[in-house]
Formats: sequence, C-alpha cells, structure tokens
Amino acid sequence: MLTPNSKFRKIQLNESNQTLYLSRIYEASMKKSIIYTCILALWATFGTAQSALNSIQQKITDWQSTTGLANASIAITVSDNQTNEKLIESKPQLSLVPASILKTITTATALEVFGPDFRFQTTLSYSGAVRNDTLFGDLQIIGGGDPSLGSKYFPDSNTFLKEWIKALQDSHIKAITGSLILDATIYESQMIPNTWIWEDIGNYYGAGASGISIYDNLYEIHLKSESEADKPTQIIRIVPEIPNLELTNEVLSSDLNSDQAYVFGSPEENRRVIRGTIPKNRSDFVVKASVPNPAVLLANEFSKKLSENGISVSGATKYEKIKPGSSTKLSVIQSPPLRDMIKVTNYESVNLFAEHFLKHLAFQKSGFGTTKDGCKFVMQFWKDKGLDMNGFFMNDGSGLSRFNAITASQIVSVLNYMKTKSAYSEDFYQSLPVAGDGTLSKFSQQDFPNECLRAKSGSMTRVRSYAGYLTAISGRQFSFAIMLNNFSFSRKEASKKIEELLVELRKL
Repeated sequence: MLTPNSKFRKIQLNESNQTLYLSRIYEASMKKSIIYTCILALWATFGTAQSALNSIQQKITDWQSTTGLANASIAITVSDNQTNEKLIESKPQLSLVPASILKTITTATALEVFGPDFRFQTTLSYSGAVRNDTLFGDLQIIGGGDPSLGSKYFPDSNTFLKEWIKALQDSHIKAITGSLILDATIYESQMIPNTWIWEDIGNYYGAGASGISIYDNLYEIHLKSESEADKPTQIIRIVPEIPNLELTNEVLSSDLNSDQAYVFGSPEENRRVIRGTIPKNRSDFVVKASVPNPAVLLANEFSKKLSENGISVSGATKYEKIKPGSSTKLSVIQSPPLRDMIKVTNYESVNLFAEHFLKHLAFQKSGFGTTKDGCKFVMQFWKDKGLDMNGFFMNDGSGLSRFNAITASQIVSVLNYMKTKSAYSEDFYQSLPVAGDGTLSKFSQQDFPNECLRAKSGSMTRVRSYAGYLTAISGRQFSFAIMLNNFSFSRKEASKKIEELLVELRKL
C-alpha cells in the first residue's frame, strides 16, 4: 500500500526518468547533428578537391590542343608523398629530356652516399726534407675533387692561397729546389662529358669537372662596345689571367639588350673564339667562359703568390700523379659541408658542382672518378632501392646533356624516397628553392606563400621541367614532376603554363 509520500516519490521518479529520457534524445540529436556537419564538411572538402582535380585534368587535356604544346611531349606525375598515392599521371613512363631537374637525382644520391657533413679536400704537401729555409724536394698540390676552391658561392674559400703561403712560412721554407707538382688524377683527364654540345662547352655553364678545380672553373671576358649596332667590340681585360690563352674576338655591338655572345673552343686547348653580340654602348660588359685547364690556372695563381712572398721554386711545374705515402702534409683545405654545396647546386643550378658529385660517386666506389661510372653508380643505387629504372638514361650529373632521358614517375619516386625514407630528408628538402628565390625567382610568392613550394627547375632549348614538393591548402604534401619537351612557344610561356598548373594543385 502506497503512502502519500511513497506516491510522491513514484511521481518524482517518473519525472526524473522523463528528464533522463529527454536528455538522451537531445544528446543523440546533437551527435547526429555533429556527424551530419562533419559529413557535410568532408563532402565540401572532397568536392573542392575533386573540383580542383577535375580542373587540373581538364587543363592537362587542353594542353594537347594548345598552340605551342600540340606537338610537344608532356609527362606529369603527382603523388601524395606520405601515402605514395598517385593523384595525377599523364604519360608517367615516357622518357623525356629533363634538363636541370636531373640535379635532384644527382644531389639526392650524393647526400645519401656521402652524408650532409662530407667535405672535399685539397692538400698542400712536399716530398724530400726541409733544412734551414730550403725544401730539398718538390712542393705538391693534391686535388681531391673540390669544386668550391675559390668559388664565388663560398667567399670564405678564397683564402686558400694565403693559407698555403702561411703554411710555408710557418715551416720556414723560402726556397724549393724541386718542382711544383699538381696531381689532379683523382678524376679522369677528360673534364667534359661526351654528349655536351659545341655551343655549351666553351661557356661558363659548360665548365667541366677536374680533380683540381678553381674559381668555379670560369673566367671573365670584359668587353667594350660602340654606341652603334653591328660594330666590332674590344676586349678590355680577362679575369683571372688565363696562361697562354689565344682568344679571337668576333663579337659585335647590338640593339638587343642581352648577352648573345658565346665562347667556342675544345677542352684543354688554349685557342678560343668568342662570337655573337652584346648590347651597344657598354663600357664594361662581362661574358663568362670556361677555363681550359683549371690545374694550369691554379699553378699560375700559386706561383705568382709564391713570388710575391719571396719564395722561389727552382724546378719546372709538372702535372702528374704523386705516389701515396711519399709526402708530408703542410695544409689541408676543406670544402664547405655537402649540405651547403647541394643547396647552392639546386638553388643556383650549378652544373660544375653536379658534375663533381657524379665523378666523386664513381671515385668513392672504384678510386677513380669518371662520368660514365658515376652514371652507372646512380642508376644501380636507385635500382637497389627498389625503383623501376627502365627508361632511365643518364649521361651527366647536371642535365646539360640532351642525351639524358628520365620518366616523371622515376623523379617522383626519388623525391618520395628522400621525403619519407632518407635520414637526410630535411637537408634535401631545404636544398630546393622556394617561390621567388633561386631558379624559382619568377614564381609568385603570393601564389605559393609560406614556402609551400620547393622545387628545381630545368631549362634548355624546347625543354622546360619542374620537380619538387608542394604543400596544398589542405595540408597534404605532394611530390611532383612536370616535363615539357619540344614545345614551340617561348620558355617563359612554358613556365607560366606549369606555374598555373601548380596553383591548381594547391587546391587538392
């Protein structure tokens, strides 16, 4: 029998249950609302990404019928570098000329093999014995393949001659009875790859890799032009002085406000011809050319320093291999760490550095650096990592050779590896230029803010390529390679097409 109080408690209990029931209905409703909101948000994101993907695919399709690209070869691969999912593929297995984006392969391999702290070395030593102030023997420079010795990219490297003079003075050497010997035999004597073209090899960007390199293996030809077009120009000076150089000047003044002068000549030969045009009415216009023999230039520069400091050398200058263990070290000049050198290589697209890296990979394996063996090493290295190297043809380390061919898929595979598997991922990532800097200086920082784009460009006649990393607005990170060969409009227009495509990629 229920008492009034017990009845009241029952009523209260029912009200409590009702409140709990209503509360649970409300919570369920809120959860459903949140779920629906999330679904809608995801759908909107997916819709935006899908819309962007459709836009990109349509743009690539349109390229095939665009004036200037209708007869071109186009290869594109875009991959999520965390999941390795291929988002966009347009003829990814087509082997095309990569130009300078090949440097991403060369620098990645060098970084993996040598490590970011590796340094090249150039050694000053002597044979024989020092008595009083006289060295009874030879003074020796042993090249270690350092491309940064005296380089404009590393100003601190320009003190090496002073350091060598100081090392001699600290050893109280004022006279040398023997010879000055330079040993560049760490690499093959042929500095230039077989497949570089005649128009390139005499110019600064066609400088070859030597066991002894100096001043980026280039020299400057300073020219003066008349105030009228089509008039002969005059050579004012050459810096640095190249021993025994025979330079014929056929350059004319021009209304064109650009450097159209090219230097022609065979490697290791001192005869050179400079042809073409430079802007008119210039009092000092500089054209850069490749040094015929860097070891000879270094010998000349060092001999002058020795003479200026009252140190005499009785014997002749020689270029030969020095027997191991027959020398006493006076000084060892080290290059900057490799991480800094590959950053310069990729930011400034320095062909010389890339060629040195390639030859040094061969030297690391066999004790002798050649272009051919370096190319074989790179191919085998990535094959051993599990990459499909069919269609990969490598003839140099810099991409200057038109005989190079690589697929977009292979480049992206290397980029993905360096991003997700390499112990030196950050060093490699930081070596690539950002929009508005280095070889990406023409790209808009507004379109690619906060360093969301890091990439290497590649350019030569009828070739334009880009490869690197892109962080989308959504936060996804992509590896990409976009290669155009044999287009018929300007390289500027080709770059603009690729830039527009990358802007769309950011929306994925």
